[in-house]
Amino acid sequence: MSTSTYLSNPVVTVNSVDLTNQCTAATLTRTVEALDATAFGDTSRKFTGGLQNNELTLSLLMSYAATETYATLKALVGTTTTVRVQPAAPPDSATNPGLILTGAYLENLPVLNATLGELSTIDITFTGGVFSEDTTV
Repeated sequence: MSTSTYLSNPVVTVNSVDLTNQCTAATLTRTVEALDATAFGDTSRKFTGGLQNNELTLSLLMSYAATETYATLKALVGTTTTVRVQPAAPPDSATNPGLILTGAYLENLPVLNATLGELSTIDITFTGGVFSEDTTV
């Protein structure tokens, strides 16, 4: 039985620009690649942690207004930046950590996704970067 609940309402910042009001979904996956450390004489596989290979996927409402989605992201394609997601509004704490990817790479940006009668949305993925948590107030 669950002892706590979490109502999803994260704060999303890309390159120091708050995109919370344009974001509808965020998934941050922390990955440390497994390296095979098995040696002769071992009777089972042994693994050790290798490089981080993190990923953040954001679903965003597309807006072409100044300081909104397109204006914020267009110059980041093919570069690295810092992205930050926090489960709820600040302040940072042990139960509301700022989850940060520093040096995350944005490979592509859908510049248009239009369907008649629907809000325009895009999904973008930042890959790599160093994962850290900010729990200080």
